[in-house]
Amino acid sequence: MGVLMSRRQTVERVQKVSLAVSAFKDGLREQPSTRRRAEAGTARQGTLEQEVQEGEEEAVAGPSQPEESSAAKAAWERLRDGRGVEPEEFDRANRFTPPAFIRPKRELHDDEPPDISLEQREQILNDEMCEICEVWTAESLFPCRICHRVYHDGCLRRMGYLQKDSAVEVTETAHTETGWSCYYCDNLNLLLTEEEMYSLMETLKNCKIIPGVCLTLDDFLHYKHQVHKQQFERTMPEAQEEQAALQFNALDPDKKGHIEWQDFLSHESIQLLQKIRPQNALLRLLTPKERERARTAFLALDQDNDGFIGEAECRQARHSWFRKHQKEMLSCNVSISHVGPISEGSPASSRNGKSPEKILPATKQEETSIDWPGFLRENVAYILAARPNSAALHLQPLA
Repeated sequence: MGVLMSRRQTVERVQKVSLAVSAFKDGLREQPSTRRRAEAGTARQGTLEQEVQEGEEEAVAGPSQPEESSAAKAAWERLRDGRGVEPEEFDRANRFTPPAFIRPKRELHDDEPPDISLEQREQILNDEMCEICEVWTAESLFPCRICHRVYHDGCLRRMGYLQKDSAVEVTETAHTETGWSCYYCDNLNLLLTEEEMYSLMETLKNCKIIPGVCLTLDDFLHYKHQVHKQQFERTMPEAQEEQAALQFNALDPDKKGHIEWQDFLSHESIQLLQKIRPQNALLRLLTPKERERARTAFLALDQDNDGFIGEAECRQARHSWFRKHQKEMLSCNVSISHVGPISEGSPASSRNGKSPEKILPATKQEETSIDWPGFLRENVAYILAARPNSAALHLQPLA
């Protein structure tokens, strides 16, 4: 009975609505101006149909400009989201879904000096389960040399982050002093906040830089000239142009004549961090593994254990931070990895025929002494810039 009453009420409501609509239509017939507006609307509808038809004819005739702008828009979106791998570069079939990168946010206390003790060593603990599949399989996990995450090589392949060449690098270096950076730490662009990222994107757009495209020396110098002119409203000095050319050579270690997009993006990201954030804020980006390597490096340079090193020794640390061990040295028992300065007794310290005596002055007392906090502040940008797996030097130290 309740159902029947409900249906009857529904029918009555429909009838009432129908009567109201009929009365409204009768009122419209009595207003000629309303009728004219309706006729005008019909005319506009005909015009819209003509425009749609014309658009379809243009689409059949050939490619249009909106298609190109949509492709460019997609490239800028990948850059904004921190996705370094183009979707077309590998087949997505049977692959895991890439993670959604969340850019960091600045905190109120970021600019305050952090408490990083030289005497108190930090305990380094890696995760026990794979970051991707969250399964524990003991020795088959590959640790990141920067953060605490560990991975299966199979999971990295299914994510699309492990290609043919890089697969060999991971398996050979992940458990050595050289180490391997995961896809989070390998991308320096992920250190930028959303505001900093939009600032970088605006600069790249103004200088006509296309995401994903390699840059030649002329392209790189032209970009540096434009950025300098926009910032200082004057031509870049010749000395800075020479330094920019040296930076290009550092980003092109294989002498290909161009630099890869990801290397260029990492270089610009660390440059922007240096300009915008104070050194205390950069120090807060260091991971426990990086801080521990920095301690090892400082103690190796502080031969007399007085808590101070010379300015030239600090500069030596800056220049040697990017040096990678040769393959025959990977199994050697060295105390400082390739992301840390090489001590005087290290077999790699004489690489390229340069002895420590040619780099350092005769005595440490003739120059300014630097303590542990000063050492960190002077080298923090170079420690961060050494994160990527690429052989490129993303921040060329000054001579």
